[in-house]
Amino acid sequence: MDVLHFLFGVFGNATALFLFLAPTITFKRIIRSKSTEQFSGIPYVMTLLNCLLSAWYGLPFVSKNNILVSTINGAGSVIETIYVVVFIIYAAKKEKGKILGLLTLVLAIFTGVALVSLCALHGNARKLFCGCAAAIFSIIMYGSPLSIMRTVIKTKSVEYMPFFLSLFVFLCGTSWFVYGLLGRDPFVAVPNGVGCGLGAIQLILYFIYRDNKGEAKKPISAPSLEMGPGKNHQEKQLVEQV
Repeated sequence: MDVLHFLFGVFGNATALFLFLAPTITFKRIIRSKSTEQFSGIPYVMTLLNCLLSAWYGLPFVSKNNILVSTINGAGSVIETIYVVVFIIYAAKKEKGKILGLLTLVLAIFTGVALVSLCALHGNARKLFCGCAAAIFSIIMYGSPLSIMRTVIKTKSVEYMPFFLSLFVFLCGTSWFVYGLLGRDPFVAVPNGVGCGLGAIQLILYFIYRDNKGEAKKPISAPSLEMGPGKNHQEKQLVEQV
C-alpha cells in the first residue's frame, strides 16, 4: 500500500508539472510581443495561491506522509511566480495595478493561513484548517476548464481544447485522487476527484466532436484550456502549438 501510495504521488508530480508548464507558450508570445495583449493574469495569481496553500498543507508538521504534495506544489509556486512577474513586467499600467493588487491579496491570504496554523492551531485542527483552504482553491483551479467545455458544446468543435492537455488534466486528477484515497486524505482525494471527473468529461467531449476540429464556426474570442481559475484568450495558432 505504501509503495502504491508513493508511485501514484510520483506520477501525480509528473502530470502536474506538465500542466504547470503548459502556459509557457502564452508567455513566449508575451515576451516576444512585449505585451500581454488580451490575456488575463488572474489565473496565474490564483493558481499561485493554490500551489502555496497545497505546498504548505503537504509539509510534515501540517499533514503526515504528504511530502510529494509539497514538492510539486513548491515547484508550481516557483513556476507561477515567474509567470506573474513576467505578466506584470509587460502588462499595461491599469492591468499591472490590478494584478499587483491581487498578488498582494493572495500573499496576505497565504501568510494569514500559515500564521494562524502555526500560532493558533495544533494537530488535527491545523490539518483541517490548512486542508480545507488548499482543497477549496484546488477545486477552483480544476474548475477553469468549464468555460472551454461550454465553448466546445456551443461550437461543436474541439479546436480550442487540445487533446493532450485534456488528457493530462484527467491523468493528474486521477493520480492525485488515488493518492489521496490510499493515504486516506480527503483534502487531497476530494478536489482531485473533481479534477478527475472534469478531465473525463473533457475527453468525452473531445471524442464526440473530434471530427469537427476546425470546421465549426469559431467564436470571436474563445477561452483556451490552461490551469488556473479564469479565462485566457488565445488565437488558433497559439493553441495548435500545445
